[in-house]
Amino acid sequence: MEHIVIIGNGIAGVTAARHIRKLSDKKITIISAEANHFFSRTALMYVYMGHMRWRDIEPYEHWFWEKNRLELKKAYVETVDTNNKTLYFKGGGILTYDKLIIASGSVTNTFGWEGLDLNGVQGLVTKQDLEKIEKNAPNNKECPRAVIVGGGLIGVEMAEMLRTRDIEVTMLVREDGFWSNVLPKQDAEMISRHIVSHGVDLRHNSELDKILDDGSGNVRSVLTKDGEEIPCSVVGITTGVKPQISFLQHSKIETDKGILVNRKLETNIEDVYAIGDCAQQREPIGNRPPVEAVWYTGRMMGEALAQTICGKPFEYNPGNWFNSAKFFDIEYQAYGWVFSESKRKDYEAQFHWKCASDLRCVTISYNKNSNEFLGINTFGIRMKHEVFDKWLNEKRSVDYVIENLKQANFDPEFYRKYEKVIQSKFFNQPVNA
Repeated sequence: MEHIVIIGNGIAGVTAARHIRKLSDKKITIISAEANHFFSRTALMYVYMGHMRWRDIEPYEHWFWEKNRLELKKAYVETVDTNNKTLYFKGGGILTYDKLIIASGSVTNTFGWEGLDLNGVQGLVTKQDLEKIEKNAPNNKECPRAVIVGGGLIGVEMAEMLRTRDIEVTMLVREDGFWSNVLPKQDAEMISRHIVSHGVDLRHNSELDKILDDGSGNVRSVLTKDGEEIPCSVVGITTGVKPQISFLQHSKIETDKGILVNRKLETNIEDVYAIGDCAQQREPIGNRPPVEAVWYTGRMMGEALAQTICGKPFEYNPGNWFNSAKFFDIEYQAYGWVFSESKRKDYEAQFHWKCASDLRCVTISYNKNSNEFLGINTFGIRMKHEVFDKWLNEKRSVDYVIENLKQANFDPEFYRKYEKVIQSKFFNQPVNA
């Protein structure tokens, strides 16, 4: 019986395993050194905040794996020998495979700062990171202040977590607006104000220089590049993630930032595939980055690869860009492309509307030459994915989208609606391109 081995039990690896099982009777082994069972990584913050228990973020009951004949092995793969189709584990032991799927995910990206090895320095990517923050920041007496280095989605999650325990938080963000390398300036500035409203000491245009020792191997403070020393006992490193591929450095599998794959998610080695955060498209798909560290694309890669593994060659085609997140109380959704100032295309114009509450805004991107709708960012207003996906595929005009915004609104019946004021601003006021 053909043996499929999957390294990694995140959303990409587990989705591949589930769909291979639906399509075949192949032997399937899932390897992870992180946790015994698959869990929802996006829900880690809610365990610390007390909203969920650990078992609440495991989507499947423990009997699920045996019932579906999915063998689980808790181990760390140290070496991959593709010549002999053999995996070597840290601490001893080997496993052979017929086909190998690498879904090893991401690790926290760091930039060689002095003091990274001190107790109290951590990221927020893994189960072990959750255990660390529980130990490092149990309350505001043992951890009166934390410094978070970097913004983005992980940074704001960590800030929200710590603030629920009344821990003072300083965030060092090198841009002049929160996540302004991704968001247009007006969106980024609104999110910055919202983060500050939750008691976070948000420092724009500020960068870490080094992390200082208390003399016993623990964090004492951080030093910024401006020369300011900020006392703290926890330093959260949230300067992005990178593919977890260090165990492949002596293998014959080609890597760059991630594991290089084609549209079928095949590596340069026959019978070896890569999916999820660790995979890098040799040729990027449209405007998408070659490495996509996004939950839903990992799931899509797992589904696509299962078809190929089971004899129905299938190319990964993620369609229109989509993303979602939460910045404290403000929900964010993106459909299509709305670029920041530094990445904006020559043909792109943007329309922006913001509610007087400073808790809701909409930014719409369109081609100023053809009037084609290119994308939308929504903050504090829920929209329907399938409606925007349809409009993007149909290449609708921006005027059509504005006129029909009501069709896309997902907010419940008694929520206040904002379509009329958005339409009024768009059609009656000049747009700043």
